[in-house]
Amino acid sequence: MSMKRFALLFPGQGAQSVGMGRDLYEGFPLARRVFDEADEALGFSLSSIIFEGPEEKLTLTEYTQPALLTVSVAFFRALTEDKGILLNPDFVAGHSLGEYSALVASGTLSLADGVRLVNARGRLMQKAVPEGEGAMAAILGLEDSDVRDICSQFDGDKVCEAANFNSPGQVVISGDSDSVAKAIEAAKEAGAKRAIPLNVSAPFHCRLMTDVADELSREMERCDWSDSACPLIANVSASPVTSVEDIRSGLYRQTYSPVRWVESMRYMSDAGVSTFLELGPGKVLAGLAKKCVKGSKTLSIGSAEDLDKVVDFLEEDK
Repeated sequence: MSMKRFALLFPGQGAQSVGMGRDLYEGFPLARRVFDEADEALGFSLSSIIFEGPEEKLTLTEYTQPALLTVSVAFFRALTEDKGILLNPDFVAGHSLGEYSALVASGTLSLADGVRLVNARGRLMQKAVPEGEGAMAAILGLEDSDVRDICSQFDGDKVCEAANFNSPGQVVISGDSDSVAKAIEAAKEAGAKRAIPLNVSAPFHCRLMTDVADELSREMERCDWSDSACPLIANVSASPVTSVEDIRSGLYRQTYSPVRWVESMRYMSDAGVSTFLELGPGKVLAGLAKKCVKGSKTLSIGSAEDLDKVVDFLEEDK
């Protein structure tokens, strides 16, 4: 079947929910194998945490990260192996953690190495900053430059940085709790529509995570890597990478650098991509795609019944 230019997107933390992917586990043998492989690689039953919770445990980042990767890859395998649909995307991209899911789907990392790596990534991030001392917040309705200026007012000995450029007018900031709290108030005074503290376990994508990157680099040495057959749009550069060296460098820097999602989406749009397929729970990235790329077509695959929509979606006329 002839396919238009399209990209696969993989969600990051925040998309998780207890019970996600259970319908794949029960109905698709090759997708089920993904969960079993993840359990075996980690040496504990990740699948029981995914399917049964409790939610407090699933939201601990050391479990959230491998859980989301496992479920996203299970959707990919259900499509390509159980359903036999040939997916040949022009690009893959993932939001923060989702970048690792994209790399497993594209064959750069094995599933076993991927889940072990992000389990370690989550554990390292969790212990990098004592609980309650770090924070993140979403700032809605200001220009990127205004948010950067606000952050710079409270960034010095204490950290306050722009962490995620998610869509036009939506920037997430990250850093020390008191600096982020001051930046929230300053953003409101500057006319932000909303400035919302996020329920996260650590201040991701800021320089408080620099030591995590160094330790994560050592974990990466334990993995087998291959060049990517499909270009990955890297969070740190918003440009395509395929070589192991460039991919690993990007993952290292991504740990403490902002996610340049708007630029990533626009790069793909400029390259002729107007169709985006999101694989994994939630519909966050499909929503962001519509805001970043005017007129884009999106489909989120978050349940077994969604799998049946893919062929028609990719074959529809532009």
